Formats: sequence, C-alpha cells, structure tokens
Amino acid sequence: MAGRTGVKWLACLAALLLTTPAVAQDSDMLIIAHRGASGDLPEHTLSAYEKAIDDGADYIEMDLVATKDGVLVARHENEIGGTTDIDLRPEFASRLTTRIIDGAEQTGWFTEDLTLAELKTLRAKERLPELRPASAAHDGDYAVPTFAEVLALVKRKEAETGRRIGIYPEIKHPTYFADIGFDLAAMLLAELDKAGMRPGVDPVFIQCFEVTPLVRLNQLTDFPLIQLVAPISGPADIAGRTYAAMLDDDGLAMIATYADGLGPAITQVLAEDGAPTGLVTAAHRQGLAVHPWTMRHENAFLPPALQIGDDPSGEGDVARLWSLLVAAGIDGLFTDHAGEAVRLRSAN
Repeated sequence: MAGRTGVKWLACLAALLLTTPAVAQDSDMLIIAHRGASGDLPEHTLSAYEKAIDDGADYIEMDLVATKDGVLVARHENEIGGTTDIDLRPEFASRLTTRIIDGAEQTGWFTEDLTLAELKTLRAKERLPELRPASAAHDGDYAVPTFAEVLALVKRKEAETGRRIGIYPEIKHPTYFADIGFDLAAMLLAELDKAGMRPGVDPVFIQCFEVTPLVRLNQLTDFPLIQLVAPISGPADIAGRTYAAMLDDDGLAMIATYADGLGPAITQVLAEDGAPTGLVTAAHRQGLAVHPWTMRHENAFLPPALQIGDDPSGEGDVARLWSLLVAAGIDGLFTDHAGEAVRLRSAN
C-alpha cells in the first residue's frame, strides 16, 4: 500500500477549509447531513438534500449503488423494498428475488435489476415510518435521484447561496458490484470529473466500509478518503478481518497509509457512561480525522440516560450527546438533523 502523498494531505486540508458554514461557529466540527435531511424527509431524495443544505449542513452524504444500465443512484442499499414503493408496483412483482450481499442472504428488489428509466417510475418512501410519521407523510412525493442530479443540485445551491457545499459519497458493496460487472470506484470518479470537481478545489470526502476499494482509490485520486468501521463484523472484502482488530494502534497506522480519516459509530467513540473510549485520540495520533455516525434525536437511537419520556419517536437529550461528542474531540459528525446540529454548534 502506498502512503499518502503531500498532494493528498493538501487536498484533505482544502476540503476542510473550503467549507463555509451557514452560521457563525465556535468549533470547526463539520456537520455532515446523513442522506440529506433524513430526519425530516424521505432519505436520499433531492428535497432531503436541499433541505439539509438550506439548514446549513457543511456536507451532504449520499450512498451510491448502480442500476442495471450502469448509472449511479442514491439509495441506502441496493435492495429498495424499504425505501421505494416498488412492493406496490405489480409490473415489478417478477423482479422479487434473493441475493447474497456481503455474505448475507437478502430477499427483495435490487437496483441492479432495474434500468434507470424503470427506477425513475418509482417513488421514495420513509424507511422508518413508525418513528418519523411526518416524513412518511411525504411518501410518494419524490423520485430516486442519480448521483449526477445530486451534484447538479449542489452546484445550483452554491450559486444561489454563495457558499461551498461539500459532498460525502459512500460506495456501497463495491466487491459485490464488481462481481456483477460494475466498478463503483471508477464510476464515482468519472461522475466527479464530469461535474468538474477537483481535489484541493472542491470539498469532497469519499467513504467505504471495505478496505481494498479505498486502497485502490488512494492510487487513483487525491480526494480525501474515509475508512468506515462498525461496532461488529468486518470489511466484506477481507475474510476473517474484524473492524475491532483494525482499531488498535497497528490497525489505525495501517489505515493511515491509504485513508485520511475514520468513520466509526458513535458507540465506538463514546462508552455507555458517555466517557470517550480513546478511539478519537488514538486516531488523531495517526493523523486521521474522525467523523462518527449518526446523531439522531429520537429516543429510539439514544442511550437510556439521554432519553426523555417513553415515546421511542420522542426527542431525547441530543444537546447532551452533542456535548459529549465535542468533549471526545471529534472532527465532524453525521446527523439526520443538520439544522439541529448547526444550532448546537453555534450555541457552543
């Protein structure tokens, strides 16, 4: 694995400096809108991304998968039964199938079985309707966007607002997609190039849960790269490797040879009592930025000590969670509620 070049370091620094938040801030923490304003509108829709931008997010995050005809689209997963109305469309009933994705069996409808034209006939729906009924009220309102359409939205909003808006794409299941003929990394770079986005000029982070695609991207681009990790399991492309094993000092040093930052779960940054686990400090020793996921204000996603009331969809003490994360020293934060995070950043 090749180490990072000076150009890559400059690109990472530029991505941080080019972001101009919508409000004054007392910290430099980046606010990353997780799938857009996904706490308010169905995720991965142009309206959710636009609301997140209007709410002051520094970056908008999108998960990318491929259609049958090789177009990158924004969906949480390539299985779209839970995020579109395809289950209600009799013309697609025959597409219901079972696949093995990253070693796990999944039954549903998959983007790689639909052309873009077919996918565009579907409408997005709220993935968590029981927790987010206000968002679910918009089911059926929005189409599934292509990555190119998201980039065009960002350019338009930059022109309207006069501020830089970062993008934070994740390539999903790249090894699985490679096995069926789609090179997501190359497709991503081609779309960025087509949109005129350049390392060191445009604020972009590229992220992935797998390792090999990031190592390859380190050779292909100077856009900063983020190694995503989870509390359980391990990267799908390296048999027998666990994420836990990647987070000791040796593992973090290895990540630092090809990536610029780490994207852990909040529970990997904060212990149950809210104290820092030490992961942020250890990552910083290796020169890695830390952008954990995901701050959500519903009680269902918060530890018991931060829940308020008994309603899982009710809002808990997210301000306390914010304070704990700031104290842990993180550099950026994924959130479903960008406007809320921007307000907390301003207040702090």
